[in-house]
Amino acid sequence: MEHLQDPPAATCPGIRRITTPAGDPAWLVTGYAAARSLLADARVGRSHPDPDNAPRFSDSMLLGRPWGTVRTERTEHARMRRLMARAFSSGQSEALRPRIQEMTDRLLDELSGLPRPADFHQAVSQPLPALVIAVLLGVPAEDRDRFRRWSDDWTHAEDHERARSGMENLRAYMTDLVAAKRGRPGDDAISDLLSVADGSGEVTEAEVVALATTLLFAGNETTVAAIDKGVLLLLGHEQAREAVWRDPALAPAAVEEVLRARSPMPVDPATEQLGIVRYAHEDLDTGGAGIRAGDLILVRKLDANQDPSVFPDPERFDVARHPNPHLTFGYGPRYCPGAPLARVELQVLFSTLPRRFPGLRLANPGEPPRRQPGRLTPHPEHLLVTW
Repeated sequence: MEHLQDPPAATCPGIRRITTPAGDPAWLVTGYAAARSLLADARVGRSHPDPDNAPRFSDSMLLGRPWGTVRTERTEHARMRRLMARAFSSGQSEALRPRIQEMTDRLLDELSGLPRPADFHQAVSQPLPALVIAVLLGVPAEDRDRFRRWSDDWTHAEDHERARSGMENLRAYMTDLVAAKRGRPGDDAISDLLSVADGSGEVTEAEVVALATTLLFAGNETTVAAIDKGVLLLLGHEQAREAVWRDPALAPAAVEEVLRARSPMPVDPATEQLGIVRYAHEDLDTGGAGIRAGDLILVRKLDANQDPSVFPDPERFDVARHPNPHLTFGYGPRYCPGAPLARVELQVLFSTLPRRFPGLRLANPGEPPRRQPGRLTPHPEHLLVTW
């Protein structure tokens, strides 16, 4: 790994050399074309040829070390994606739309009874994804507060003991749940995965636990952040709000713009340069950058989504933007399998809000909420709304 101590100078637009918060060199990718190319490149992965000496972004539980092995990562990733596709297909997500609508209506009923201003983050953004992923995986609804708390702990970038505890608690809980479902299967993704394990041997019970733990975490945290961002953007831009509130059929296009746009919340210095963590498995020449085998690559999808060569006037929040080929869910073979479910959740919520809360507005317009510090996912301390 000698080359990591002697990084080359900054190179082409959209890719530059940086030093991570952990003190290691990395390539920061912010251009759309380079980001899309690297996200789809089979020579780039989450594993590292020398994991003990791999460069790091930070010491966080999620980003502090490589995963898997170079020799098997590609085939293992393809196999696990086939399994996840069973739970996260577009058809399965659409089949859940009526249930998601019921959950959304119930949470909005509860919101309407709260004193104003009310905290939308606590009342809707946090519980909705937890309820949805609980239904998908067959997690008892009464356990949602526990796994939501553990999921929250896991995202801490600076409190490593708290992050480790959250990860271990989630894994232990899921181990018990998988064992219980083996004896009493239900109509849920975990039972479905167990039937595959029993029928074909394609997946082991330990892998079902690992996969379900990841789905429980990822399906909750990222959607919470997207809901918060959507509320801030839609209520913070009067023209966009008026358009969607006048015609809720614009909600699907508005959701895509929410996914593309930057969050109005302040940036956390601890995660300012954070991107999708990847390692080069071979020497690459992407956009003129001399990326070498073993190099750390941070793909900033949010920056790529602001590339003016792809998104005209990228800083403008335009709920009718078309086309909108954002990279928020990734690209190529690593495209997020949970994208269909996340889209359904966001579409249901943002098409229902205009009908249920025609006067919904931010309680403190022009004053972005403070971001919870040291978190990998951008959650506000409070998201106060009134109506």
